[in-house]
Amino acid sequence: MTALRTEGVGSLLRPPELLEARERLADGRLTALEFKSIEDRAVDLVVARQEEAGLDVVTDGEVRRLSFQSQMTDAVDGFGECPIEAFLWGDWHGDEGVGDRHIERPDGLGVTSRLTRRRHLCAEEFTYLRSRTRRQTKVTLPSPSLWANLWSPKGAEDVYPTLESFLEDVVAITRDEVEELVRLGATYIQIDAPHYMLLVDSRTRAFYEERGWDLQRWLSSGIDLDNAVMDGFPEVRFGFHL
Repeated sequence: MTALRTEGVGSLLRPPELLEARERLADGRLTALEFKSIEDRAVDLVVARQEEAGLDVVTDGEVRRLSFQSQMTDAVDGFGECPIEAFLWGDWHGDEGVGDRHIERPDGLGVTSRLTRRRHLCAEEFTYLRSRTRRQTKVTLPSPSLWANLWSPKGAEDVYPTLESFLEDVVAITRDEVEELVRLGATYIQIDAPHYMLLVDSRTRAFYEERGWDLQRWLSSGIDLDNAVMDGFPEVRFGFHL
């Protein structure tokens, strides 16, 4: 008999209190310490809701992040300014109540210097989550090749003259994060790779192929980079979000 496992795969909606707190923090009406307390309560809330729903695997809902990717740009210097539009550009389609929306990719988006990690990406997220539940926990990390969005053949010539040289450092930082999570006791890590599915769209595929790789190489080399992050951790279950 096959055992079924229930879990969330994507981000959860941030509670209104947390959204308001982010605005107050940004304009100086809230201290970092006060914000952290509100952020912790938001994690407590989403953990409780997952447990109430009966999920076998629990995450923190990624509510601490601006985007599911942004723990990298928050913890690593060298990416330059990364507003929310850095992760949401493109065409979005909704029902009659939501409608359609087009978001331009920020013109100045790109790597500005060699990547240097200031702190771990997800260690705090994991240790706090683990302290709030007895269920299996899961941490999420972006697939390395997803970060091609923040590299351009123009503007990064002196730092990363090729996409490969840039992604090599991304892999090193991501793999180091896996090592830290394993040291802390993580046994389940999800790799987020929605860009593979987006390659089906001709416009998105054209953007990624402008980075220097054709479609076939995006699939083969991208998977090689994913494997480089995951290799050598037999105690960890890795999942993929496509």
